[in-house]
Amino acid sequence: MDTTDVVIAGAGPTGLMLAYELRLAGVEVALLDGLPARTGESRAGGIHARTMEILDQRGLLDDLLPQGRPIQAGHFGGLPLDFSDFNTRYPYTLAVLQSVIERELDRRATELGASVQWGSPVTGFRQDATGVEVEVGGPEGSRRIRAAYLVGCDGGRSTVRKLAGIDFAGTDATVTGMIADVELADPPAQPFFGQRGDAGDFSAVQFEPGWYRLVVQRHDRVLERGAELTFEDFRDNFIELAGTDFGMHSPRWVTHYGDAARQADRYRVGRVFLAGDAAHIHYPAGGQGQNLGVQDAVNLGWKLAATLRGNASDELLDTYETERHPIAARVLHNTRAQTALSRSGPHTDALRDIMSDLIDIDQVRQRLGLMITALDIRYDTKADHPLAGRRVPDADLTTEGGDTRVHALLRSGRPVLLVLGGNDVPAIPQWHDRVEIVTAESRTDRWTIPGVGDIPCPGAALLRPDGYVAWAADDPTTAGLVEALTTWVGAPA
Repeated sequence: MDTTDVVIAGAGPTGLMLAYELRLAGVEVALLDGLPARTGESRAGGIHARTMEILDQRGLLDDLLPQGRPIQAGHFGGLPLDFSDFNTRYPYTLAVLQSVIERELDRRATELGASVQWGSPVTGFRQDATGVEVEVGGPEGSRRIRAAYLVGCDGGRSTVRKLAGIDFAGTDATVTGMIADVELADPPAQPFFGQRGDAGDFSAVQFEPGWYRLVVQRHDRVLERGAELTFEDFRDNFIELAGTDFGMHSPRWVTHYGDAARQADRYRVGRVFLAGDAAHIHYPAGGQGQNLGVQDAVNLGWKLAATLRGNASDELLDTYETERHPIAARVLHNTRAQTALSRSGPHTDALRDIMSDLIDIDQVRQRLGLMITALDIRYDTKADHPLAGRRVPDADLTTEGGDTRVHALLRSGRPVLLVLGGNDVPAIPQWHDRVEIVTAESRTDRWTIPGVGDIPCPGAALLRPDGYVAWAADDPTTAGLVEALTTWVGAPA
């Protein structure tokens, strides 16, 4: 029987990101997928600012950015949202196909030793007090892998979730969305999201030179998940709504999906976890799903690594569900609202007119935009500083080694104690082997928190590996810091 630290079921963006995180921390991983090979298909078509920040924190963004196209906006139910004034280095949506992201994450995870085992579906598991015995199928017969933990990143029909007996409650589909990746002989002059017709809405966005993603959304017309959708069916539906097919031809891929919204009632059963679509599905309104999964993986990855190293207690793993479950619930809530806002008819037309007026108010636009981009997330902490629980701003810094920025300090995936303004480093000798201590000067004396505003630059901040602030203080002492270190880094040595 093979052994490893963590078995990951599913090699999509969530599973690949988790594998990268764990290998970066030196954790052994078995990355399994039931498919015979990667399909090259792409349900998701973009990433938002917070996901770009997370990829940047790990040095994974530079190679990806040139392969996408910045779109200087997002949308809420098809109503445009301007992101350009959001306090981030990436105030836009990056239009990039899921297949491109998978290719880049696969390459980087493989470089760290986490190559995908294709044709290897998880078919069963048994767990006990010390680990999980995972049954794996395949063309050469079944085999078993013994691991400390199993993580199901195996999509909305997750085998791991079903085997774990986790309920997946929610609402059934009322809408059918149709996607075709095609070439256009007569493309539109500008990309557009959610342009409305009498019976639904339609979109056209260019992702790669010469290739466009066309989307049709039909309300109150539900196709079963396994039903076939031909290119001719897609073209007929698109023409019915748009009045033209833009000369579409040479389809790469045609598929359909619905607006069923479901969430696992638990993200953890003992040594088994769920992440990504295995934990939550929803309509792809606002392009939040892939972002949600990648951020699940980064939240869970460093916690698993800390626990496996023996630094953290099992209670740290419970914070994965308490932090991420409400975030996904919020996404399901706002995508249901966006689906309702996209319906046709005079009642929805009136609602959209009012919403358009409201979105012109900066506070409303920012509230919706920061939710869609996940820049407004604040996890619960016991610290009362305005930075505590929020993602740390990517401020420019000067250190003894030269100029840098905050997010670049997180490349190693380790916690960072950042001490600023010439303050003394708090005395924490019991954690020196687990925390990187950086002294620096911030090149601005005020930091901007999205949705809150400017605050004075802190005297010190403890940064979790995922870029969220575990503790901060204007006048750094060990008050509160020891408790934060014990909670998020582990008991003193």
